[in-house]
Amino acid sequence: MPKYIESETLELKEKYTDSIAREIVSFLNASGGTILIGVKDNGEIVGVNKIDETLRKISDIITSQIEPNPQDEISSELRFDEGKTIIAINITKGSKNIYCQKKYGFSSAGCTIRIGTTCKEMTSEQIKIRYEKKFIDTEYMLKKKSSIADLTFRELKIYYVEKGYHLDDRSFEANLNLRTGDGDYNLLAELLADRNNIPFAFVKFNGKNKSAISERSEYGYGCLVTTYVKIKTRLQVENISISDTTVRPRKDIYLFDYDAINEAVINALVHNDWTITEPQISMYSDRIEIFSHGGLPRGMTEKQFFEGISRPRNTTLMRIFLMLGLTEHTGHGIPTIVNKYGRDVFEIDDSFIRCTIPFEKEVLSKTDTKHGEPKVQASLTKTEIKVLELLIENSDLIANELSEKAGVTVRTIYRALSSLQEKGYIERIGTKKNGKWIVIK
Repeated sequence: MPKYIESETLELKEKYTDSIAREIVSFLNASGGTILIGVKDNGEIVGVNKIDETLRKISDIITSQIEPNPQDEISSELRFDEGKTIIAINITKGSKNIYCQKKYGFSSAGCTIRIGTTCKEMTSEQIKIRYEKKFIDTEYMLKKKSSIADLTFRELKIYYVEKGYHLDDRSFEANLNLRTGDGDYNLLAELLADRNNIPFAFVKFNGKNKSAISERSEYGYGCLVTTYVKIKTRLQVENISISDTTVRPRKDIYLFDYDAINEAVINALVHNDWTITEPQISMYSDRIEIFSHGGLPRGMTEKQFFEGISRPRNTTLMRIFLMLGLTEHTGHGIPTIVNKYGRDVFEIDDSFIRCTIPFEKEVLSKTDTKHGEPKVQASLTKTEIKVLELLIENSDLIANELSEKAGVTVRTIYRALSSLQEKGYIERIGTKKNGKWIVIK
């Protein structure tokens, strides 16, 4: 009978291969184990020839290819058996909730787990549960007391219900870590509350500098998730296009790459240092700038940033965005921007990150410089167009308020809302009594 037999806690490898990263991650996400290099699958000991080189490669994998850094959970040693040298990599159960190979991020390909004698990819549901279960943050926004004592979370609960989560009001605040250790609401709670003192402006300037403001739209003072939804809608409205009819099928050219801008906004939200102030979005005649405070998160290098290694400053906020399906923890955000516009669109400082997205010159040359008016179909009535404009500015408006601002009867507003919903311009979030209208195109 061979001396070594593969099991749930023992992996045998005849020689070093890069797949060892996958196996280390699998043990970290399970109950730990040992990898023996220099032993065949059948237990035959063949030894390791290039010992120093192999140890160096193992060290590189541990320190640079696995997230979070697992150095404290792993040790390597040389063993001598039958006159030959084998390398043992001893891995304890990970102290963090979940581990992945950095190049794949927290996706099924990146998150594996040891089951029996094989490494299995974790499902998306398993990865999500790992994030939710016994997730403890020590980040600043969980410790900092809210400036408002009386907070409500009706809107946030609506988003969770819409995603199919069944909420227990008694544990809702505890599960989302909305209170400090002393029992007060924290900064995270303030950001997610129905009403707060935190602004978030979308500012348009005439020309290429800040000498003249043409428009300032306020989307803050409420739940950050709703603020993000409003910003997304506004960006869709601003993203005018032209059509090239000389080719078949017809090609639409847009003012900017919407996916890249959206990723920049999400990164600004989850990486921003909210103890300083809110991020800013500024639109000029030739570009959009997304500015966030705090620089790179602690321990992150520019190289890791551009490689798409995810290390959000505000981990719990990122987790909430993940659960609501607003983003993915795959680390593809920055690479998406870089692939489209290059690294030069980023300015990274110790105290801030600025992402500057240039507009397509061809679109600018063929459109009015006063771009960004809502794109609507001719089939919409003047009242419907007015309702869309009002809801883009403030989705909290109710029928009576819309009626007053639009100068029409409440009955006309209800007909406009119903028509806009049928045409796919708006959708209802929540119930008829407690919900709100959100512009989706």
